[in-house]
Amino acid sequence: MIMNVAFLGIGTNLGDKENNLSAAIAGIEEKIGKIVKSSSVYATESWGFKTEDEFLNMVLKVETNLIPSELIRRIQMLEASSGRVRSEKQYSSRVIDIDILFYDDLVINEKSLKIPHPLLHGRKFVLVPLCEIEAEMIHPVLNKTIASLLKSCKDKSKVLLHSNPLSAKL
Repeated sequence: MIMNVAFLGIGTNLGDKENNLSAAIAGIEEKIGKIVKSSSVYATESWGFKTEDEFLNMVLKVETNLIPSELIRRIQMLEASSGRVRSEKQYSSRVIDIDILFYDDLVINEKSLKIPHPLLHGRKFVLVPLCEIEAEMIHPVLNKTIASLLKSCKDKSKVLLHSNPLSAKL
């Protein structure tokens, strides 16, 4: 069976954040596929809205046999089972948020699914952990490496290595 490679960004800023990430990782391994690489965990400022609750973010490289539409369906089920409540606001605090950053080198631009993630090149909280695990990967639309996207990123928000990285557990 041919395996596809997906890169998933995970973020949380409510409740027991380390536990939220651990639960998301376990759910991804159970429902989505094998995690083959994991970034460190980063403490980051909110992006797109203001909150006092700092985020923890990381990126996973996952081998999956799911097609993109099934992948997003399972991600939304994992988010819901973790207590994620989708609000009318585009950006808000959340127990868990899982984004598909890349899926092989596919480009999908549908209302319900956009791959690669259309905002990843402008978000340091995604680029820093992604660069840690796959710096030389080429963005299939922008045709630049992740390292060069990070270097040219205009996002000035703080992205700091978290003091208790979960990735050591993987």
